[in-house]
Amino acid sequence: MRDRKIDYIEFNVADIARSKAFYGGAFGWTFTDYGPDYCEFRDGRLTGGFTTLAPVSAKGGPLVILFADDLEDALSRVEKAGGGIVRPIFSFPGGRRFHFADPDGYELAVWSDR
Repeated sequence: MRDRKIDYIEFNVADIARSKAFYGGAFGWTFTDYGPDYCEFRDGRLTGGFTTLAPVSAKGGPLVILFADDLEDALSRVEKAGGGIVRPIFSFPGGRRFHFADPDGYELAVWSDR
C-alpha cells in the first residue's frame, strides 16, 4: 500500500518547540521527540519530521496541501496559532482553499470540497 505514495515530509525549522506549538494548535498534530534536533509529527494519516540540523529553506519545493471539512475554522486556527495568511480563501474547480505561512515561512495550503 505504501509503494509509490508520499510517505514522509520533513521540515527544516529554526525552533522545534515553536513548530510543535503551531502545528499542534492549528491542526491537532501529535509529536514524538527524538533528541534536541529532531521531532516526528503525526497528523493522523501521514508522518513527518521537524529538524534543526539543516538551515531553513522555505522558498521553493512542492506545496503541501492539507484537507479541512470546515475551511473557515481551519483558517481561524492557523491565525490563532500564529500563521500568516498568504492567500485568503478562494474558489477553484473542485473546491476552495487558502495558503498560509508557518512560523519558519513555509507556504502550505488547506483545501475543502465544501
